[in-house]
Amino acid sequence: MTTTTHASAIVATGLRKSFGEQLVLEGIDLHVPEGTIFSLLGPNGAGKTTAVKILSTLITADAGDIRVGGHDISADPQGVRAAIGVTGQFSAVDGLITGEENMLLMADLHHLSKSEGRQASADLLERFDLTDAAKKPASTYSGGMKRRLDLAMTLVGNPRIIFLDEPTTGLDPRSRHNMWQIIRELVSDGVTVFLTTQYLEEADELADRIAVLHDGKIAAEGTAEELKRLIPGGHVRLRFTDPAAYQSAASTLREAARDDEALALQLPSDGSQRELRSILDWLDSAGIEADELTVHTPDLDDVFFALTSSSTNQPKEAVR
Repeated sequence: MTTTTHASAIVATGLRKSFGEQLVLEGIDLHVPEGTIFSLLGPNGAGKTTAVKILSTLITADAGDIRVGGHDISADPQGVRAAIGVTGQFSAVDGLITGEENMLLMADLHHLSKSEGRQASADLLERFDLTDAAKKPASTYSGGMKRRLDLAMTLVGNPRIIFLDEPTTGLDPRSRHNMWQIIRELVSDGVTVFLTTQYLEEADELADRIAVLHDGKIAAEGTAEELKRLIPGGHVRLRFTDPAAYQSAASTLREAARDDEALALQLPSDGSQRELRSILDWLDSAGIEADELTVHTPDLDDVFFALTSSSTNQPKEAVR
């Protein structure tokens, strides 16, 4: 997805934060265009939640220039708070009151009139498929329902930037996919989402750009596909049904790994369009037709482990 035409929702330069002797964020830079999903990945303790707390004005940075929603976070924290919503790792839902009462409480906190609050609450409860459960105590809700209610509460103030700090932790696969669909719908309405998650599939599914945080630094940043190409192990597999065509290709492509039983050749590749075009052009010029061509690239699990496996590893050059 091309994001160069988007204005910036979040810009942070030189963001630093320490707690005592522990340096958590070591001068990181972040740029999140409006109307996109940006995902921050990292192992436990990497500083993901600290970054969210700073960007959402819950704690202050030790250093750095930060603008959120066009507001300088130091000079105009109230402007930032008016533009954002935050759904944390731990639900803000009060289980002792009903879902509707939770929503109305948020409406009061946003200083909506009673009629505006009731209308906003009803609309959001319907949008998140919670109308039937609105009069029931939130303590009776399933995990997925509580997370939907939590996000609905975040949206009462109509924020244009939403911080989702591990929003699907503990959810079953169906509830997680439901939450993904809700997030996609928010972004289609122009909302910007800053997502932290430990589910690499989640970042792969949702994020326009991903940054991997390790030892207080951004180890790499890019689209999911760009990050996957940073890690060796990608290859193109050519499969043939004609043994003669297979033998002809194998004798020419001597660098390819052979699988004589499957009549398949495996060529190292980063999966780029240029490399694929080169392989296809070579097949055409040699008059050889492969029956199947498949591209295998490392997944985000491979990227994550490669970038965060050891603090002594040299960070990979970020993809810009």
